[in-house]
Amino acid sequence: MSRRREPVPFAFVAEADRFRSNVTPPPRPRATPSQIAGRTLIGLTIIAGFIGSLMFGMPALDSQSHPTQQIQQPEASDGR
Repeated sequence: MSRRREPVPFAFVAEADRFRSNVTPPPRPRATPSQIAGRTLIGLTIIAGFIGSLMFGMPALDSQSHPTQQIQQPEASDGR
């Protein structure tokens, strides 16, 4: 089955790029003091979590205090 190709005017697409609305969106409502305090507390909690994970994680990642390979020394035989 052959499809019929019809010319489609794409002028509306070109005009859509140039279209500017003369309607301004309404201004955003200002955040209330409780919303600002809540956002601040959430941010501080996240930052404290990062700092706490670094404080607890850095000693565990220190390679000087915990050698990864333990050298096993064979027990000396008493020569009998």
